[in-house]
Amino acid sequence: MLRGLKFLFMMLRQILSKLPKKSSKTDSAESTRLESPLTQQRSNGSTAGLGKSSSGPKRTSSVVFPASVVAGIEPLVPFKDVPNAEKMNLFVSKVSLCCVTFDFSDPSKNTLEKDVKRQTLLELVDFVASGSMRFSEPAVLAMCRMCAVNLFRVFPPYYRSNLSSVGENDDNDDPMFDPAWPHLQIVYDLLLRFINSTCLDAKVAKKYIDHSFILRLLDLFDTEDPRERDCLKTILHRSYGKFMVHRPFIRKSLSNIFYRFVFETEKHNGIAELLEIFGSIISGFALPLKEEHKIFLWRVLIPLHKPKSVGVYFQQLSYCVLQFIEKEPRLASVVIKGILKYWPITNSQKEVMFLGELEEILEAISMVEFQKVMVPLFWRIGCCINSFHFQVLTICPALEV
Repeated sequence: MLRGLKFLFMMLRQILSKLPKKSSKTDSAESTRLESPLTQQRSNGSTAGLGKSSSGPKRTSSVVFPASVVAGIEPLVPFKDVPNAEKMNLFVSKVSLCCVTFDFSDPSKNTLEKDVKRQTLLELVDFVASGSMRFSEPAVLAMCRMCAVNLFRVFPPYYRSNLSSVGENDDNDDPMFDPAWPHLQIVYDLLLRFINSTCLDAKVAKKYIDHSFILRLLDLFDTEDPRERDCLKTILHRSYGKFMVHRPFIRKSLSNIFYRFVFETEKHNGIAELLEIFGSIISGFALPLKEEHKIFLWRVLIPLHKPKSVGVYFQQLSYCVLQFIEKEPRLASVVIKGILKYWPITNSQKEVMFLGELEEILEAISMVEFQKVMVPLFWRIGCCINSFHFQVLTICPALEV
């Protein structure tokens, strides 16, 4: 009996081994279906926009915009066709529809779906601008989630390599433009109107526009598209005014970006815009200045004179420094000492900028503060008088006190 079972088992194994195996295409399709969205995104967009465009005058950003797998989206009913009691639910539905993302590097893909989403976003902009009703908590959550899906993305490690010592770009280093900008611009406009809306309760919104949301918003300042940085500048400034509870965190986060830029990377596309925001923040500081603000001046603003690309953001930097001196004139000597510490040795163009900043500071300095720095200051001016650069020689006589 046992031998018979063994024989049957062996015969069965032989029969099964001769049966045809499943096609490898099935396995391949199954592995593709189970592949993570991030892996699919990388494989689909690995060659999209990774180099400079040779066909058009504008260079396209190499950022890979996340794309959803879309079979098709249908427009929802207009707001005017539903009663007021249902409008907030419709708002949430329209915002959720806009969480679908597309690949904008190929204009021919999903054209109908892109148009539906664009029209829906424009509808949402009009609805938020109308200020017809207060936003519910689910509406705030849906709005923040949609903005996160559409806006937050990782930029590739591309940096301009031909920056001159004062931050002037080479002819080949023109600004790079994101192909998704016509779409992103509407999302930014919607977010700005949403934050500015009187129908938004800051106590509710702060739970979703939280520290994590703000950090990711700050990460976007490294975009190479100047139009996006300009929108971000306005949105961050409005957020600072709207959410008072987040103000210390925003200042600290800005300081950390400046620290990394000065002491680690010296590579960031949005330093000028971030300094412009901080210039507005400084103008609102109460007197007497807190110690943390003075530390920011000494440890952040003054070291920002050091990087080679200082010319890109020098105007905004100088404005921030002068704002501190206007608030507290006794800081003038501290600032001059810091500028002398980072004085350029072999860069005449950078030296011209420093001399111009000194000229503005000396117009506001008191005699007491001037006496603290006059010896090293006159020594430095004496070195400038011996310069072979005609612009340095032209500015030096204007530094008479």
